[in-house]
Amino acid sequence: MTVFLSIDQLSKRRHEAPDRYLFQGITAEVHRGQRVALLGVSGQGKTTLLRIIARLDAMDEGGLSLHGQPADNWKPQEWRAKVSYVAQQAVMLTGSVEDNLRTVSRLHGTPFDRELARTCMEALGLGALAWSKPASELSGGEKQRTALVRTLLARPDVLLLDEVTASLDPGSKRAVEQWLNAWSEREGTACVWITHDLEQAKQVSDRVWFMADGQLLEQGDTAAFFRQPETEPARRFIEWPAAGKDEANV
Repeated sequence: MTVFLSIDQLSKRRHEAPDRYLFQGITAEVHRGQRVALLGVSGQGKTTLLRIIARLDAMDEGGLSLHGQPADNWKPQEWRAKVSYVAQQAVMLTGSVEDNLRTVSRLHGTPFDRELARTCMEALGLGALAWSKPASELSGGEKQRTALVRTLLARPDVLLLDEVTASLDPGSKRAVEQWLNAWSEREGTACVWITHDLEQAKQVSDRVWFMADGQLLEQGDTAAFFRQPETEPARRFIEWPAAGKDEANV
């Protein structure tokens, strides 16, 4: 399989205690079309890890490579067009829905693919949303889905998804899951999902990364992970999935 992204011994120290690590020695690969569920109780640094991979936060140790080229060989804007992070709390830019959808074309000087934008909006249940509507007036769920479409229009190689269905009703949530699975299969886009919903993890991933004790403790096939995890922290996580769900992500 084609390796899109390589993570090599990535480490991050805690802001409040620089002599201690939030996580240490994270090593993994993301292949073309691979769908990864990033799991673990809150406080493990999952969001921080994704933000570092997106080059939005700095690592303390280790390295990243994209298509075999170290991160330092890429301009940050070029990297973020290929490795795109979608936050749990969507940020809408000033202007209308269409202004937001046109962000990628403005930033990169490329034609706006109106047809693709319309297809994505319809697939995510936003087909009836007026593009002239001020983005600031959208509901939380509408903002979350519009931000996702905005990112998809860049056609990134790797999508980093941070609880992107957290504000959605069950029907909209299923629509996002189905569309992203279809998108990954069609475009070859790799997806790394943070989710606390274990049923969702089973639906959207073919591979699991499990973080615990400041490490990437397990990496493996999704079905095998849920059938028989290799470590005690993972077994506890599956048996008592509510633990840590209500805590804030780090």
